[in-house]
Amino acid sequence: MLDRDAAVPLYHQIYLMLRDEILSGQRPFGSAMPTEAEVSEIYGVSRITARRVLNDLAEQNYVERKRRLGTRVVFKSPAKPLEANIDQAVDSLLALGQGTTVNVISVERREATATVASALGLGVGAEVVRAVRVRCLDGVPIGYVVSYVPGELGAVVNEASLVRAPILKLLDEAGHHAARAEQTIGAMLADVLCVERLQVEPMSAILRITRTVYDRQDRPFLRTYAHYRSDRFNIRMDLQNPGAE
Repeated sequence: MLDRDAAVPLYHQIYLMLRDEILSGQRPFGSAMPTEAEVSEIYGVSRITARRVLNDLAEQNYVERKRRLGTRVVFKSPAKPLEANIDQAVDSLLALGQGTTVNVISVERREATATVASALGLGVGAEVVRAVRVRCLDGVPIGYVVSYVPGELGAVVNEASLVRAPILKLLDEAGHHAARAEQTIGAMLADVLCVERLQVEPMSAILRITRTVYDRQDRPFLRTYAHYRSDRFNIRMDLQNPGAE
């Protein structure tokens, strides 16, 4: 996770990783940050280093530190929703799947974390199916993708089916049609998993897309975290003036 031989100080590497988690929405407004002791244990650094990380986040107004109350996220994303055609978005995702090959890393049943449970409208600890795969273009990895679906959809999502078709197409074939989606696009620094899966240098720039897909009854049924190499993946959007229609 940390590059101890890099010129970038350890405290700043940790600061950047935690900041990216806040900016990407992994740590939403009001959520509790790890304590100094927890940061020290997680990253294998001293309490002094951990304290500096949290203090730097506070100085940049990402978190607020209060005695006896701990450290909480105070950053609110300024992003505003941008309307787009869901059919075009789905077509683009399916086209991406057809133009690439996929390496399925794992498909397993797990208990939903608080973040995943909230996204899928489930209770914390409810059963979900987690699918991890890497998409490649001409043999080069371009995307590291982690998706979650409710446990009852587990029969649809398995290693064999994911090799055959993208997860969204599999769910559509099973009768779970995408009516709309909420998507957040941001940037992050490559963590240890991205470095391994995408074959990039530590701390490289990664494009992160977080997407929740809803059915025609407005029920969420797919939560995806997609990580793409910035040197291999671009997003193009054709925008129209609503007033011109």
